[in-house]
Amino acid sequence: MPRHFEPSARAPVNLEAPAWYFLFAGHDLVVVPGAPCSLPGSGTVASLEIPEDALVCVGALDGIPCQAAAISPEAVTPGCERMSLRSLHGRLEEDLYAIAGRAIQLLRFAREHRHCGACGTAMEQVAHEHARLCPACGLQVYPRLSPAVIVLIHHERRVLLGWGRRFPEPVYSTLAGFVEPGESVEEAIHRELFEEVGVRVKNLRYFGSQAWPYPHALMLGFLAEWAEGEIRIQESELVDAQWFSMDALPRLPPPVSIARRMIDAFVQGTGS
Repeated sequence: MPRHFEPSARAPVNLEAPAWYFLFAGHDLVVVPGAPCSLPGSGTVASLEIPEDALVCVGALDGIPCQAAAISPEAVTPGCERMSLRSLHGRLEEDLYAIAGRAIQLLRFAREHRHCGACGTAMEQVAHEHARLCPACGLQVYPRLSPAVIVLIHHERRVLLGWGRRFPEPVYSTLAGFVEPGESVEEAIHRELFEEVGVRVKNLRYFGSQAWPYPHALMLGFLAEWAEGEIRIQESELVDAQWFSMDALPRLPPPVSIARRMIDAFVQGTGS
């Protein structure tokens, strides 16, 4: 039976009680290697002498508190390793993996909002939610979330995929971009696709969403049918873009991504 996660900003009263600890050294999660990997126990956490006020409450998993903290890379103890979240997909239990993505975003929020962006006063943590409040001017801020659209363009059992410049090797994926201020999701889709590959689309259909903590995106996945236009790539974003048939797909993004899920669903016929 799946475990239940309850988000919370309230720290547990008894810090000696069992807890899940999500310790990040830079962008890497500290884990005990294995199959699957596990999180360090309270003994490891105690040995690091992490101040209580450095712990960020993420919530509770089946009633057990989930705590996060940023530590120095040099503080990783014997028996533990640093691993990127991307590499931990499939190696850490699924619910813990999802909580780790939430934890790193909350830690980043706490680090980047120590002081008020309006008047410079030290910010205070709001007791009942993940927010920070300026005691001087009253500015209240919440963790940043950046909505992005990610779209699989299809036409007659072919899909249009692009090789993004952020990939040193040719990995072809669906096309994506952030929603700009004042835009609807639909407007962002049409703008991004025309900018990146020069085509127009029709018949948008929502596929699903995925939290993507790299660093704070919410990916909104859509299927779209090609309407018109020849491929004309935006060279600042893409190395290449091509139409691919179902039986001749290129190297694709990893299964953890919603991009891969959309491609797989289309190939299997459930997305067409």
